[in-house]
Amino acid sequence: MRILGIDPGSSVTGYGIVERVGGNLVHLTHGTLRPPKSQELAVRLAAIQFGLAEVIEAHAPDLAVVEQVFVSSSPRSALILGQARGAVLAAVAAAGLPVDEYSAREIKQAVVGTGAAAKAQVQLMVKRILQLEDKPPQDAADALAAAICRAHRGKFADLARGTPRRRSRAGRSGSGFVMRRSR
Repeated sequence: MRILGIDPGSSVTGYGIVERVGGNLVHLTHGTLRPPKSQELAVRLAAIQFGLAEVIEAHAPDLAVVEQVFVSSSPRSALILGQARGAVLAAVAAAGLPVDEYSAREIKQAVVGTGAAAKAQVQLMVKRILQLEDKPPQDAADALAAAICRAHRGKFADLARGTPRRRSRAGRSGSGFVMRRSR
């Protein structure tokens, strides 16, 4: 099973893909999407959505896991983060992928052993678990941690329902809505 982890953000969105092969986790790729800060929010959100669509197309994950929004001290920051998360969810849904969501605390607990772990601890544990040569960037490490969390927590549920099939763009049944153009 191939799992895409995503750590949404309006400035930096991290992604990471792992594959569960038997009892092992294999690192496939990770990275960050960084829309130009000079652009307006709508353009940055579109860049996130299109960037994730390219990652999904290139690596054909079976499912995605997205970090849930945390309560921010700034209502404006929380709204912008929520919009970035919306762009992420739209990209995943457009690809026809099932989505699981975990809180940052749950992800840290699964990877580090404590929900109060620092970002540096998450980076180090992701490096160790996936046997990477270098620590991934923070946002990519958070995304990989989300994928690792899903691989561990979803193990028994996947066995009960069977491993999901990969979806291709050609095999999608449609989005459920019709778009009409006016002339």
